[in-house]
Amino acid sequence: MSGLKAALISRNSSSCDDCFKNLRYVMRVDVSANRTAEKWSRKELLGRVLWALIGVFFAFSPRPLWFWRNMLLRVFGAKVGKNVRFHPSVRITIPWNLEIGDDVGIGDRANLYALGKIKIDNRATISQGAHLCAGSHDHLDPRMTLRKDPIYIGEDAWVCAEAFIGPGVSIGDRAVVGARAVLTKNVDEDAIVVGNPANTIGTRKSSLR
Repeated sequence: MSGLKAALISRNSSSCDDCFKNLRYVMRVDVSANRTAEKWSRKELLGRVLWALIGVFFAFSPRPLWFWRNMLLRVFGAKVGKNVRFHPSVRITIPWNLEIGDDVGIGDRANLYALGKIKIDNRATISQGAHLCAGSHDHLDPRMTLRKDPIYIGEDAWVCAEAFIGPGVSIGDRAVVGARAVLTKNVDEDAIVVGNPANTIGTRKSSLR
């Protein structure tokens, strides 16, 4: 920061106050460019509008109607395996970006922010309130360009209550992400991670293999 400050003063400014004015200008976000950027095709935009309308029948369906919610997701292009259980309060941004394996459970109020692809493999569990965030912005670009980095959850993995899984993260088979953990890096198979930022504290018992 001191080097940047000195350069700004020597090139463009006669005082420290002028320096910080220039610094604020350099760091300014181009909101107009961000809002006018083409982030989605017309087909995708239409699909999102339709899902916003039809998704009401997902959200207000009785809890035991697992097959009904799975069917709605398949109609909108999601790949949903056998014996999958989505609770009705699950939030899904773009269903056609979902690939769900067999025997997966998605708990109450889980948020599948599927701007990019989210794959949840066989027998994985996503507990209540967990947030799988497959979308962000390039903070180094003044236009805050939209990023759609995919997320992968391995077989038999468990994402516990209210954990946050960041864009581009891959979670290995049988791994456990503890409650309210914040995960921004990949997790190895069998690892148990907790905290903010998430750190490995142990390994899962091999009886699941």
